Amino acid sequence: MEMIPFDDREGLIWYNGQLIPWREAKVHVLTHGLHYASAVFEGERVYDGSVFKLTEHSERLVKSAELLGFEIPYSVEEIDKATREVVSAAGISDGYVRPVAWRGSEMMGVSAQHNTINLAIATWAWPSYFTPEARMKGLRLKLSPWQRPSPETAPTDSKAAGLYMICTLSKHQAESEGYEDALMLDWRGNVAEATGANIFFTRGNQLHTPTPDCFLDGITRRTVIDLARARGYEIIERAIRPEEMADFEECFLTGTAVEVTPVREIDNYTFQPGAICRQMIDDYEGAVRLRSAA
Repeated sequence: MEMIPFDDREGLIWYNGQLIPWREAKVHVLTHGLHYASAVFEGERVYDGSVFKLTEHSERLVKSAELLGFEIPYSVEEIDKATREVVSAAGISDGYVRPVAWRGSEMMGVSAQHNTINLAIATWAWPSYFTPEARMKGLRLKLSPWQRPSPETAPTDSKAAGLYMICTLSKHQAESEGYEDALMLDWRGNVAEATGANIFFTRGNQLHTPTPDCFLDGITRRTVIDLARARGYEIIERAIRPEEMADFEECFLTGTAVEVTPVREIDNYTFQPGAICRQMIDDYEGAVRLRSAA
């Protein structure tokens, strides 16, 4: 399948308060966000024409910017409205939304106190990657040599562009060795997350998941926790050592892009996608479609 470059597409992008032609949504090569990673973003999904948990995403975008020391010049309500506007203009039924905010190019240097803060929102069609049957095959992951940093060394509660550099390195290395993704440990050597998704393990009626103290407590993660509790599963958030993976039965990832996707292998550890994985896939699908219909 031919890949269409993201800078050469038809459509409209919401850019600093107005919808402009897709190809005109440009920034200068000396923008601060490019050189110093002073940029934050969100990943959102559209189901049946509505963005799932839109306001939570907009709130997190604003919070991420604050953690990086800048203020987005639009309220959460205005960001919500702009997102709905661009989704409607694009006629998206099932798709993806990418809001991004960044420091502009007025000043070039580590200090950029007077740079303009820009906001853009783009959307494109993006149906689910997998059917439920194909998803149940499970992904293969490789342990990454890169670790999530301590919250004392980086703004780990933010969805900041710079924090994803080691994710790209990890995923590229895993893909080069035939895996679909990588599992990252934290700076203490505990299980953290995949390169763009949270992780869960099952044992009996329990769901074990790492405490998100140095990586994002994902919106999809929280949704799945609520769905699992409603099913009567016990949720245990705790530090998980890599060697403990030998004792777990099922494993799955959660995130805006992967939704709920089982894992069958992490290095030498194997899992059997089963009843809990399928239940969470079905419940999550029901939740996003019901919320969209509402």
